[in-house]
Formats: sequence, structure tokens, C-alpha cells
Amino acid sequence: MPKQLDVLFVHPNAAHKIYQDLAKDFSAIEPPIWAGMLASHCRAQGLGVDILDCEALHLTDEESAKKIKEANPKLACFVIYGQQPSASSQNMEGSVSLADEVKRLSPAQKVLFVGGHIAALPREVLERHASVDFVCQNEGVYTISTLLKTNLTDGLGKVAGLGYRENGGVVLNPPSPIVAKEDLPRDLPGVAWDLLPMKNYRTALWHALPNKSVRQPFAALYTSLGCPMKCSFCMINIINRQENEYSDGSAVFRYWDPEFIIRDFDKFAEMGIVNIKIADELFVLNQNHFMKLCDLIIARGHKFNIWCYSRVDTVKEPFLETLRKAGVTYLALGIESGNTKVRKDVTKGRFEDVDIRGVVAKIRDHGINVAANYIFGLPEDDHDSMQQTLDLSLEMCTEMANFYSAMAYPGSPLYGIARKEHWKLPATYAGFSQHSYYTQPLPTKYLSAEEVLEFRDKAWLAYHTNPKFLQLLTTKFGAVAAEETLKSTKIKLKRKILEEKQKVHTA
Repeated sequence: MPKQLDVLFVHPNAAHKIYQDLAKDFSAIEPPIWAGMLASHCRAQGLGVDILDCEALHLTDEESAKKIKEANPKLACFVIYGQQPSASSQNMEGSVSLADEVKRLSPAQKVLFVGGHIAALPREVLERHASVDFVCQNEGVYTISTLLKTNLTDGLGKVAGLGYRENGGVVLNPPSPIVAKEDLPRDLPGVAWDLLPMKNYRTALWHALPNKSVRQPFAALYTSLGCPMKCSFCMINIINRQENEYSDGSAVFRYWDPEFIIRDFDKFAEMGIVNIKIADELFVLNQNHFMKLCDLIIARGHKFNIWCYSRVDTVKEPFLETLRKAGVTYLALGIESGNTKVRKDVTKGRFEDVDIRGVVAKIRDHGINVAANYIFGLPEDDHDSMQQTLDLSLEMCTEMANFYSAMAYPGSPLYGIARKEHWKLPATYAGFSQHSYYTQPLPTKYLSAEEVLEFRDKAWLAYHTNPKFLQLLTTKFGAVAAEETLKSTKIKLKRKILEEKQKVHTA
């Protein structure tokens, strides 16, 4: 009789609930990096592991639950992250519905949740969802492998970082340590690429433009974890939590040595993968890390199409030539706001009076495209400051621009403020998605949530139909780039709070 599978790491499918009709052709389908890393950790511990990526396989909840039942794992571990750190909350939408279906089909199946949202609200997750048996209070690495060495019933109190139910109540054990930097190669030894359906992943349309619009195959990975900054709207460091309630008290930055990480890039080259996302919150930060990795890629002669994140104030001109030679075609910059007062209010320890236009120009002068990220609806925003941000985006006309509404993501300091001030928060997990029908951004001191979202949606459309932007795409990447971009603008996102506002005005 074959040995029972110890753990099946599950990445649920909530794409349509999160992205609406954009999910069909335009949103990226990314490999679940944390599921792959946790699988590698458990495999190194001698445990039997597998991964079920329901999104990449386009599975419904019913189909996914049947596959989980067929796999019959000792533990089904739902790894709830997404394309950016904040996506954990929105991905709870598909995770809870799938867990409910698993329990309906296989009532005895043990289910564990791990991810950023769970790290922020472990007690709430257990109290709200009967289909969740266990939760991890931070990144969960040691908690999961320790739990799997029990019978999932006895000795649970000794599993650091575990949350569970007992005698009708919720028990949260003392926290587990996170993996120290020096232990990363041993305890998080890369991603279990062999357990993932690598042919199914695709990158975003804009990322593929320098690769002649070829979106597949695609890979994403971390070369570092965490961020040393303490921005009030960000919750990336909540998985580092050991005793602090919000992420700004857990600003731990760890990274794998370049000599270790280069093995992944060698693997990508062998697999014929050109499109790569370096998912680090800040890749261009520690010169001894990212520059050495770039040198290793260059020395091997790999030809990649890479995009990664940077800060406006860490992009130094001497770095740019090396980044470009290593295959970096896009640098994503968190510009946030075109108004200095608005930006200073939320970006603790980050840039304030930096020459944003000059930095963007230097990057582009070195043949690297810019993916600019803007946020509308920060606490000090009004109509004039949001228009100032839009005007800046139109003026700089970067090759890609993301427009976000400010959200109080669980685990961020802004979430604590929102609860204290009784600001309206999303009623559903999908409400934390920027693209869902239920999107519920924050109000500002001067604007309602409806005004913020309406401005954001109009700003996105104005940018992506701007003749100057479309001409840029045509000139740099060909007519197909502009045509596909215009096609994406024909997909109108439905917004519940804007529909309700319209009903009030027409009543």
C-alpha cells in the first residue's frame, strides 16, 4: 500500500472573482512562489509533498476538491499569497470557498491556511471559517514541518506559531521564529519547480512587449524577503511577525546569496524561460546582493526579459548599465503620489524630495523601461492632489503605469488606523482587490471612497487611451502593443459602490 502523502500545497483559483473579465486574457498567471518554497522545505525534511495550482490548471472549486480528495494528503495546506504581497487578502475569497467544498466532500480532511492575511488576523480566520483547522501566524516554514511530525491531534500546543481550536475556543501558540538569513539555503532551498505546471504560466501583456509580446513561458521568484521600510499602506512584513500586530514593527530584510540564487536562473535558461519576474519588494536595494547576481547572469550569457522593483532613491546611474546587461527590461517604481505632502504622510523612511522626473529619464536613457506605480486616495489626497498625480503620470508617459486606490490591507498600519477611526472596510475578501466588483477603497480626509474609486478608474482609462502613450508603445514595441492595450480598455470593470452611488443620484 503506498505511503500517504504528507502535505499537498494548494493554490486556490479566485482569478475571475478578483480580476473580473480581465482574468481571461489579460491578467498574469504567476507560479505560486511561496507554495513552491514551502514544498522544497518540507521535501528537504524528508516529507512527501506535492502542489496543486488550481489557478494555473483553471480548476473550479468542485474540480479542485475532487483532486484534493484523490491525493488524500495528511494535510492540505492552502498557501494564500498572490501577485503582490497585499493580494493575500483578496485571495482569501477563493481559498475559503474551496476549503468549504473540501470539507463538504471530505469532512475528515485537515486544512491549514498560511499567508499574509492569516498572519495579520489568525484568530479572526479561525473564528470565521469552520473549514479551516489550523493557521500559521507568520511565514509558517517551521510551523508546517513541525506540525507534520505530529498526528495533527496530539501535542499541538508544542507547535510554535500554530493556531487551532480547542474546547470551543481558539488557541494561538507562542510564535515561531522566521528563517534567519544564514539558514535560507538550508531551510528554504529554492522553489520546487518540478511540482508546478510551468507551461501554464503567463506574464502580463506589458512585461512581454520587449519579448515580442510572447507571454509564455514565465517564471517568478524571490531573491530576498521582506523590506526595511515602514510605509503605512504596506503589509509586506506581516509574515515576519513574531509579536507585533502590524507590519511596520517587523521590518526584517533577508536575502539568499547570489551564488545560491543563480542556480534558479540557470534552471530557467535550461527550460527556455525568458520572461522572469523578480518578486522582491525591493530588488535594487542592497548593492552587494543585486549587482553580484546581475554579474553572474551576465557572465553566463543568459538572455532574459526581467522586471523587478526598485525605489526612486536607490536607482543610481552606475547600476543601470549592469541591470540592463543582465536582462532587466523594466524597473517598477513606487512613485505613489505626485504631491510631496501626500507622499510624506505615508512613506516613512522613503524618498521625499527626489527628482522623480530625472530618475525616470536616467533609467530610460539606459534602455530600461519604467513601470510606474501610483496610489489615489491616500489620507491627505483631495481632487487637486489626485489630479496632480495623474498629470505627473501623463507627463512622464512611462511604458507601463499601475493606478491603485488606497486600501487598508490587514497587517498594515493603515488597517489599524481604519479600524480605530471606524472607516468602512471591505465586506468581502474580494473587496480588497483593485479589480473586483466589490472593491472598497478607503476614503480620504476630504473625499469619499466612491470619489476615489471613480477617479482611479477614469485616470486608468485616460492614461491607457492617451495618444502619446499609444504612440510610445507603437514606436518602441510595434502596432500590436498599442492594439492589445486598447483592447484591454474595452473591458469595463463593474463596481458595486459606484452602481449604488448612481442609483442614489437617479432615485
